[in-house]
Amino acid sequence: MICANQTFSQDPDFVQFYSNPLYLNPAFAGTNNCPRISANNRIQWSGLPNVFNTTSFSFDQHINALHGGLGFIIINDKLSSSMQNIKASGIYSYETILSKKIHLRTGLEAALWQNKLNYDQLNFVDNIDPLRGFVNPTSNFGYNDSKAGLDFSAGFILYTNQIFFGASTHHLTEPIQSNLSNDSKLDRKYTLKLGYHYTILNNKAQLNKNPLIISPNIIWKMQGWNKQLNIGMYAEKGAYTAGFWYRDNKNYSLIFGAKIGLVKFGYSYGVNLSRLYVASAGSHEISMQINLTCDNKNKLYKTLSCPSF
Repeated sequence: MICANQTFSQDPDFVQFYSNPLYLNPAFAGTNNCPRISANNRIQWSGLPNVFNTTSFSFDQHINALHGGLGFIIINDKLSSSMQNIKASGIYSYETILSKKIHLRTGLEAALWQNKLNYDQLNFVDNIDPLRGFVNPTSNFGYNDSKAGLDFSAGFILYTNQIFFGASTHHLTEPIQSNLSNDSKLDRKYTLKLGYHYTILNNKAQLNKNPLIISPNIIWKMQGWNKQLNIGMYAEKGAYTAGFWYRDNKNYSLIFGAKIGLVKFGYSYGVNLSRLYVASAGSHEISMQINLTCDNKNKLYKTLSCPSF
């Protein structure tokens, strides 16, 4: 008795935006100058029996000979037990020095994706036996159980020592990723970001004594008819970071991070305080980032000052 002419979906979301920078914007590749390894895992709506589980792994580094950075990122997005989306991307970013204090970095991403549909996890009407339940074999066949293709994205970041602004567009070619039809395109995703990195010092003597860093941020996204506004604030003191994000429709996230040597660990808990919370029970996300050391003799290229998580 229920009929839907159209269905919509969107990309998986991470709330620790800056611990997964290549996923946010390909122009972030190489902004740390030295090699950077990032790993993230997000469990969406942990109160449901079959949750959305998304994992990413990325690596990037600035290379002076290329006047920019190289990176790659792998995303494994598992939707319940029936669908799995995998994407592997290669990224190149180019650094332009506009002035001594202002730098521009542009990035281009090329990706190979594969969507898998596990038929043995689906239930159909003809599976049902009136007395024994879902026991009969189904006659519903013909859908593609695996689909693959190419995807492209691009972005830029304009930044100084304190302020950064960026924009990106993912899925430039709007690939058809649906396993059930050949006329359902993946909408382009547009992202705008603006942040400020302010160091609080009482006097010059505190310059080398772990000053307090405050960073307000705004991230706006649009994909198809889905629009999302994220407003956040970070506070960093020494090796420890705390953050707070508010998103449309009563979504709140708390972030806690710590740095131990070259490694940064982050944890965030997100909750929807609307009636959805009764079923979702919140979302969990963990991150690990390794910022390796290197001998960077070229001082022309800056390290982007932005939050860590």
